[in-house]
Amino acid sequence: MNFEYNETQAMIAQSIRDFAEQHIRPHIMEWDEAQIFPVDLFKKLGEMGYMGVLVPEEYGGSGLGYHEYITIVEEISKVDSSIGLSVAAHNSLCTNHILTFANEEQKKRWLPKLATGEWIGAWGLTEHNTGSDAGGMATTAVKDGDDWIINGAKNFITHAISGNVAVVIVRTGEKGDSRGMTAFVIEKGTPGFSSGKKENKLGMRASETAELIFDNCRVSDANRLGEVGEGFIQAMKVLDGGRISIGALSLGIAKGAYEAALKYSKERVQFGKPISEFQAIGFKLADMATEIECSELLLHKAAFLKNNNKPMTKAGAMAKMYASEVCVKVSTEAIQIHGGYGYTKDFPVEKFYRDSKLCTIGEGTTEIQKLVISRNILRD
Repeated sequence: MNFEYNETQAMIAQSIRDFAEQHIRPHIMEWDEAQIFPVDLFKKLGEMGYMGVLVPEEYGGSGLGYHEYITIVEEISKVDSSIGLSVAAHNSLCTNHILTFANEEQKKRWLPKLATGEWIGAWGLTEHNTGSDAGGMATTAVKDGDDWIINGAKNFITHAISGNVAVVIVRTGEKGDSRGMTAFVIEKGTPGFSSGKKENKLGMRASETAELIFDNCRVSDANRLGEVGEGFIQAMKVLDGGRISIGALSLGIAKGAYEAALKYSKERVQFGKPISEFQAIGFKLADMATEIECSELLLHKAAFLKNNNKPMTKAGAMAKMYASEVCVKVSTEAIQIHGGYGYTKDFPVEKFYRDSKLCTIGEGTTEIQKLVISRNILRD
């Protein structure tokens, strides 16, 4: 085992750090407070190859693996996790679903635009009344000649307003039937396809979240991904990889909050010495550093399995669950170390604190991850 960055990973890490310092850090609070989704930034990220990290070069992507992908999402999220979340959702959900399950014609049609950042992608599974219970979805697609008529709505969808294309999973069979759902790719501008209310969120405010609405939306059968009835199975496989990306997002938040707390603890003087020298603070930092290290190891184990096409559902769920809970804990402790200043917007930890909570909810709650893990260990 080699725990060092290879040359490519080190180069990517430095490149994305430089990019984040120049193009992201100056605008963090402006974007956060006004809930601005900076579309032009994602075009720049696309030019650098970070919107098609896992996409082969033949389709306009970077052709990299999951270790590099973790590095990219982590480094962006150390600066602004809202941007990290959007990069993760675009790469892992919409783009990766098409990469994994589209036919050759479909890949050539959509991947080059997504991988280069010309288009921004959305992915729709969740509905108002079906979060963890995806099988109970109400959005339906009914066959009509060579087309499908889609009706319903999807909720909490990243890039629902600004996205150029969305992969959506809808019901084509009986409710609750895991083989009664099908995936479709729907382009912006399709009649009957629109976006709805933008959510006013606690954190991740620069990452756009809204509804997707389908009102007798007519979609060609040529936009169907895979076979009829495979949508739910496809979605679960996509979420396996997505858990790595949310784990990387969590790792970036945890590292950003920890580094801010460490720096502050060395500069803040009380009773004649830096507060880092007090055991109460030193022990907090020790716990934070150890748990971050554990998160990183779990993530890269899952990435290794994914890169080598080995079963990784359990490893991905463990990594996502642990890293997301750690990022909430570390962000909380970072506020505590800052004291009253940590509660103000003059220091970065309050934003890490607000952003962190989504990581325990998005792409499968902590409770769902425990369910996945327990089922896998009982099956072994």
